[in-house]
Amino acid sequence: MFPELDDPRVKDAAARLRSEGVAQPVPVVEQPSGSHITALAANRKLSEGVARRLLARPLHRAAAMVSAGEADAMVAGANTPTRRVIEAASIGIGLADGISTVSSFFLMIFPDAGAMIFADCAVNTTPNARELADIALASRRSADTLLGSTKVALLSYSTGSSGTGPSVELVREAAEATGLTGPIQADAALNHSIATRKGVDGGGANVLVFPNLDSGNIAYKLVQELAGARAIGPVLQGLRKPVCDLSRGAGSDDIVAATAVTIALC
Repeated sequence: MFPELDDPRVKDAAARLRSEGVAQPVPVVEQPSGSHITALAANRKLSEGVARRLLARPLHRAAAMVSAGEADAMVAGANTPTRRVIEAASIGIGLADGISTVSSFFLMIFPDAGAMIFADCAVNTTPNARELADIALASRRSADTLLGSTKVALLSYSTGSSGTGPSVELVREAAEATGLTGPIQADAALNHSIATRKGVDGGGANVLVFPNLDSGNIAYKLVQELAGARAIGPVLQGLRKPVCDLSRGAGSDDIVAATAVTIALC
């Protein structure tokens, strides 16, 4: 679903995706059907009247069409704020089993063809321990599909029990809730020798979960500029079906790449 097909960038990207056989763009219906109303009403226990009012908006109709099985995924955000995309997806598509927080990730592609997932770099400003646990679990699911093998690290300025502080304890609580590695410093998460010296089982992480939006957003932009990595996304996660929240500055090349990653999650 491309609910913003009237945007020239989206229109161009959709045409390229169709011609290359990557995706079949589905137009948003003008009038919602009974199945679309049922999808919204079932996901959030909405009355039929409320569902009909929401479906007056193309973004909500597109999400309902995905929920009803008329499309596999939705790509939006070229002209829509992130909060609106998340709202439509949460109501129309719903949350994945075991997840109560919508988050996002960037697929980081490095010049040597290596790839990692960075989360959450676009949505949750200061997640609490439960939200951070959701982000980590959703990121693991995303990585299982996109990367094959997965090793998740919940990052902090402290490794193991070496330091204390509110943010360290928050990361520790999230790590304990999920059974994933953390709190751990970035060098120990990536380098096995450093992890061994610090007395933890680290190294080789390909999914980095940041403790807040400040650190995640700063990190992915630094890696872009200093390591020449390509950041594809942000792709939303924690939903029943894949949704991509495009940057409003995205060009058609960005939209093609983000759509390809979104489709890979189907």
